Amino acid sequence: MTSTPLPQGDEKTRQVRSMFDAIASRYELVNKLMTFGLDGQWRRRAVSDLRLSRNSVVLDVAAGTGDFTRELHRQGQRAIATDLSYNMLHAGRAVRQRVQADASRLPFRSASFDGVTCGYALRNFTDLPATFAEMARVLRPGGRLSLLEVAEPASGLFRTGFRLWFHKVVPFIGSLVSDRAAYHYLPASTAYLPPSPEISAMLNRAGFSSVNNRRVMGGLSQQFLATRTA
Repeated sequence: MTSTPLPQGDEKTRQVRSMFDAIASRYELVNKLMTFGLDGQWRRRAVSDLRLSRNSVVLDVAAGTGDFTRELHRQGQRAIATDLSYNMLHAGRAVRQRVQADASRLPFRSASFDGVTCGYALRNFTDLPATFAEMARVLRPGGRLSLLEVAEPASGLFRTGFRLWFHKVVPFIGSLVSDRAAYHYLPASTAYLPPSPEISAMLNRAGFSSVNNRRVMGGLSQQFLATRTA
């Protein structure tokens, strides 16, 4: 962790874009090392939990290099990737449709998607309520939302081990194979993340119903599922 104050407002947006532009070429490698490859399983479940028919149109917000986007294609969906970082989108393999955009100002028509996904990016958004409102706006009534985000095990040795790994080992790995500053920012950035009940309430206020939050793998990750209010 770092004692340096985290950036806010427009400065946060600028720094997040710059940071992800810098780590794009090694982003997927470090992700696999950080999660022992389990992130792929979590994304597969998150996509299947959308419960959409094949050939539905899904927007992958903060798509990065396209892990979620490619999983959507594998499960028969028509996916469009959007991200703040041009370099992340450019580094994505087999991502057919890519649009660089700020998630709080999405350049898509209202009600134009059947589903929205987003993986491990909520803490990186400068204006989370506005981002949720935009996700709701571009979803058709009855459309589905599936989000993944970091979490922390609730108690015991599992939580102690997680804190050691996430706050000490992950920055060390990132320093070895990618960018030191970026992977010291990663654990520190969890300070931006509201508590899970507050995120659920924000989704309700943005226009979602049936919001469900569940812990994944003993609390190593968490998922939010919701339906766009008709």
